Amino acid sequence: MTGGARGIGRATVAELIRRGATVWIGDRDLAAAQETAEALGAHAYYLDVTDEASFKDYLRAASEHGPIDMLVNNAGIQLMGHFVDQDLAALQRELAINLGATLTGSHLVLPSMIERGRGHIVNVASMAGKVTTPGIATYCASKYGVVALSRAIRAELAGTGVTLSTIMPAATRTALTSGVRLRLQPTLDPETVAAAIVDSAEHGRGEVTVPRYLAPVGLLEEAMPSKMMWRLKRFISGGDYGSYDPSERQAYLERTRSS
Repeated sequence: MTGGARGIGRATVAELIRRGATVWIGDRDLAAAQETAEALGAHAYYLDVTDEASFKDYLRAASEHGPIDMLVNNAGIQLMGHFVDQDLAALQRELAINLGATLTGSHLVLPSMIERGRGHIVNVASMAGKVTTPGIATYCASKYGVVALSRAIRAELAGTGVTLSTIMPAATRTALTSGVRLRLQPTLDPETVAAAIVDSAEHGRGEVTVPRYLAPVGLLEEAMPSKMMWRLKRFISGGDYGSYDPSERQAYLERTRSS
């Protein structure tokens, strides 16, 4: 479970343990991961998802206690603001965490799963992987990438006994959305997303939107005339793309910069 110390990750760890799983939390904030692990009965290990060697070490440690049956690629960050105003290095790091790490984790864990003929990967994307949102352009790109990567890998896995699910939640009430104006948008508790993640190991469906009624939304963007869609997005955003309350979001942004 990458990014398992907080938010959706922590809620998923709790749900997995409730259903009898042994869970290894991988997180760059080792202190927070250890706190979560001690509270919930999991194991914690340092993991920098942008570093292949670190990812290998994490998977090696977890596999010492038995084969890895499920990998949840959950680690992610979200930067906000007009694309041209944001720091380029920060945007590239956002891509590396949200998309690059999903690629790395999947690539590293799949060979042993395929060899054993069983296993399940969950790639946590977002509804931003179906509908573009001005103000979080790079986040959208990363989540679209996760959806596309997962679809292609899923086709390659047909007949292997290994399954891969992509979870696409609506805005979830975690630190990632702190200070964000969520006007007219459905919002979720992390426990709701966690249940969808864990359920996917049982049903193995390829793509799961949370809530499920949002599944057709991606088609709306393709079908609606561009100018009409822009007006709709401006209405929903309140006319200020990527705006947020700096005071409410400060702690999250400081943590993502340092972690």
